[in-house]
Amino acid sequence: MPAAARSFGELHRRPGAPLLLPNAWDHASAAALAARGFAAIGTTSLGVAAAVGLPDGAAATRDHTLRLALTLGTEPFLLSVDAEGGFSDDPDEVAELARQLWAVGAVGINLEDGLGPVDRHAAKITAVKSAAPGLFVNARADTYWLGDGKGTGKRLDVYQRAGADGVFVPGLSDPDEIAALVRHLDAPLNILYSPTGPTVPHLTDLGVRRISLGSLLYRRALGAALDAMADIAGGRAPRGTTPSYDDVQALERRPDGDPTARAGAAAG
Repeated sequence: MPAAARSFGELHRRPGAPLLLPNAWDHASAAALAARGFAAIGTTSLGVAAAVGLPDGAAATRDHTLRLALTLGTEPFLLSVDAEGGFSDDPDEVAELARQLWAVGAVGINLEDGLGPVDRHAAKITAVKSAAPGLFVNARADTYWLGDGKGTGKRLDVYQRAGADGVFVPGLSDPDEIAALVRHLDAPLNILYSPTGPTVPHLTDLGVRRISLGSLLYRRALGAALDAMADIAGGRAPRGTTPSYDDVQALERRPDGDPTARAGAAAG
C-alpha cells in the first residue's frame, strides 16, 4: 500500500487527535485549506454539484467529481472524495469509479447508503475494497440524516464486515449516543461537525476519530459573498477575510504544473 494511503488511515487512529477534515469544492479552496496546515482534504458533493448547477445526491455529478479528483489527486495533501452513493446501484460500476479515483491519486472515498438496502451498500463496499484495496472506504449510514436513528448499529456492523475502514453517521449529535456508538464499533467513527452540536474538543473526548465539515465551508462562502454585497450596497466596507488577487493566483498552477506567479497582474 502506498505511503500516502497508510498515512491517511493512520490519521484515523491517533488517540486524542481525531482527523479534522475540511471539505473543498474546487482547486483554490482545497489548496487554501492545505496551505493552512490541513494534511487531508475532502470534497463536498453539494459544493461540486452546486458549482455546475446540478442537484446533489442525484447521481448526476460522476464526471465532475472525477474531474475534480484528477485536479486534486496530485497535490501535496491527502485527498478523500465524497462520491454520494457511488453514482450507481451497481457494485461493479462503483468499483470502477473507485479504481479511477485511486488511479488519479485519491486515498479515500465516502459512500452514503441513502437509507437504501443494507446488503446493496455492503456489496458496494466489498466491491470497492476488491478493486482498490488501498482506498480508505468511509461508509455512511443515513439513519440520522434521513431518518430517526433506528437501526444505526446494525447497518454499521454490516458495513464493517463488508470491509469499511471507517463509518460515518451525519446528523448524530447527542453526546451520549455518540459515546455509545464509539464503544460499539471497531472502525473509527466519523461525525459531521455542526455549529449547534458538540465542539471539536468535546467530540474528541467522546472518542470520535474523524470530524468532517461536509458542505459547511461552501455554504459559509456563499453566505460571505451575500453579506459582502449587502455591505457594499449599504455603503459599508465588506467585513471578513478577503484574500488578494495575488494570494489566489499563488494557489493555482501553470499548465506545465508550476505554480503561477502573476505578480502585478490586473485583478479579474
